[in-house]
Amino acid sequence: MSGRSEADRRQRETTLQRLIRRPEAGALVVMIVAIVAITIASNGNALNALGIKNNLAIIAQFGIIATGAAMLMIAGEFDLSIGSMIGFSGMSMAMMLKWGLPFGLGAATPFLAFTITLCMTLFFGWLIGTIVVRSGLSSFIVSLAFLFFLRGTTEVCFRLINQSTQISGLPDFKEDSLFARIFGGEAFGFLYDIAFALGFNLNRRGEQWVTGVDARVVWWIVIAGAAYIVLSRTQLGNWIFATGDNKEAARANGVPVNRVKIGLFMFTAFCATVFAACQVFDTNTADAAKGNLMELNAIAIAVVGGTLMTGGFGSIIGVVFGAVTFGLVANAVFYIPWLDGSWYRVFVGAVLLAAVFANERIRKRITGGI
Repeated sequence: MSGRSEADRRQRETTLQRLIRRPEAGALVVMIVAIVAITIASNGNALNALGIKNNLAIIAQFGIIATGAAMLMIAGEFDLSIGSMIGFSGMSMAMMLKWGLPFGLGAATPFLAFTITLCMTLFFGWLIGTIVVRSGLSSFIVSLAFLFFLRGTTEVCFRLINQSTQISGLPDFKEDSLFARIFGGEAFGFLYDIAFALGFNLNRRGEQWVTGVDARVVWWIVIAGAAYIVLSRTQLGNWIFATGDNKEAARANGVPVNRVKIGLFMFTAFCATVFAACQVFDTNTADAAKGNLMELNAIAIAVVGGTLMTGGFGSIIGVVFGAVTFGLVANAVFYIPWLDGSWYRVFVGAVLLAAVFANERIRKRITGGI
């Protein structure tokens, strides 16, 4: 009997050890602590109908770009141009929607503005990746150069064409365009309808308070879901992990390392463009400062989610947990009146440093201390 209980104990310990070694384990703990703390400090306001809608909007924004950053980091590279790519994409779409297509091609519809912008950003992603793999230069330096190039290009174009670094007052394309609603509209309204029917989604006048969440939440779910399937269920996912773990060994085993890396740089550009489209079609505005420092948030979320800085190890589920945590904390100032917004940066710094140490310990356990 005692031998059997000893075997059960060992089995439980083995399961626990496996869970601890999961890259998203630490992110899950931090997320739970953040949810409980913010819920208590805000007297539950952060999780009422409006609070959930606003929090999900911020979480989805973080999640979209962090997913792209994490995929690239697993392959052993960084992209610091994500934030500038957001500003460039928003500027491109807004200018085409306001001034029309260049070279006398006429008015721009939301679909054309997005498609042309996406072609440009995918080209920049391809260019960054090609320079990195062909030159052997650090992706940190190459993408840093494009961070400045794209941000400067955005500001110059705004001033030359619009005489201002902002565009506001665009028509609400969501009223007439399904494509615009896909990015800037609302989704999951039926859930809020059910909540209203149950008496939980009421304003002070007894009317329905919230009609749905921002469409960017759907984009986050789709992008994160697709990334999870690719990493865990496909040969491409194996190639990504192998590339980040040891690119020379991966290349010797037939992995198209260069194509994998270039494709992932293009994927981060795609995520940045989706992020910008959601902002433009939701607010009907664009600003040269949009996306500022978002590349650092994306990398921080990926690291907190269990992605190793050295590549070869990471989890999309952990990135989801990290995005939820960062989104809640970033938005907490609106629900906790006495909280100074600068504490968000303190939180990011502390949690990021702790995550780096935790991830390093996990890496040593997996590699046997190498």
